[in-house]
Amino acid sequence: MTTILVPIGAFLFLLLIIHNWIISSEPRLPSNINILIQEIIDGDLPELLPGQSGLAKNGNIKIAYEILEGQNCKDINILLINGLSQTLLEWPSYFYNPLLEAGYRVIRYDNRGVGESDWMLNWGENNKYTLNEMATDGIAILNHLEIDKAHIIGSSMGGMICQQMAINFPNRILSLTSIMSTGFYFDNKLTDVPKSFALKILKLIFRHKKSMGKIETKIKFQYAIRQILKGKGDYELDTKTILHQFYYEIKNRNGYNSKANDQHGYAIKKSGSRYEELKKLNVPSLIIHGTDDTLILVNHAKKYAPMIPNSTSLILDGMGHDIPEKYTPLILESLYSLFQKNKNLMAN
Repeated sequence: MTTILVPIGAFLFLLLIIHNWIISSEPRLPSNINILIQEIIDGDLPELLPGQSGLAKNGNIKIAYEILEGQNCKDINILLINGLSQTLLEWPSYFYNPLLEAGYRVIRYDNRGVGESDWMLNWGENNKYTLNEMATDGIAILNHLEIDKAHIIGSSMGGMICQQMAINFPNRILSLTSIMSTGFYFDNKLTDVPKSFALKILKLIFRHKKSMGKIETKIKFQYAIRQILKGKGDYELDTKTILHQFYYEIKNRNGYNSKANDQHGYAIKKSGSRYEELKKLNVPSLIIHGTDDTLILVNHAKKYAPMIPNSTSLILDGMGHDIPEKYTPLILESLYSLFQKNKNLMAN
């Protein structure tokens, strides 16, 4: 009997250690998150697409977009491009509303593979895409809307797409803003994805894998990722607004594409370095990055920003891999200066 009980006890002890290891570094979620999620599911959802929605075609691929206009629209266009596996809903109203109030027209869209754009179900060896193809999706929207030029703003992978758009289509770009991004993600002279970040994501997936079919788990999972991306930033997330966004994506749109990570990750890796091309840019450019970015460390920005002629950098102390409301006034102030720079160049 003893020879059986000892191994079983050791095995149970090992399971306990593994369990504690899994939950030890999981992001600390609000104590009332389950209550908030249930309230959101039971309640009425706010409208998160207040603008005019439409579809543009890039060859056989449909790209979903939304146009937002304020009362004093001056017919100056801003194109917002989101990051890996994210949809247009990632651009918060506290970021784009001031732009609308300042007279700009704002266009945000779903990258191919997410949201209401085509999900590339036949993605494979003969149909994979890179950032070059993804850059043409934004240009397709401008063509569809008969817009000659636009200011382009991208976050994370969206910043990489913006860079590629400025490289490939400089005559269509008024200015380039690249937020929490990089000129070469796989630069072996820079820090790769921090091991602590990757470990937290793996633990999160392992813990929630069995219950991912439940809406509540999907929402909680997405929120936990947002907490990981935030890192140690000295600011709080607007929990209820973010949970509304996740539920809206699941309930009113197409939900989250589990294959988008692989597809977008391939596009980034296959595209390689843009360093030499960035050195030839002649577009007013702004590079924004947070010192507490947990996914793309700030040393990426410090390397590629000086490569772009006449670019401006804004390094925000304490900002993680997100665009929190706390830093938005500083970001907008830099954006307006960039737009003015372009205006002055055009005047000359």
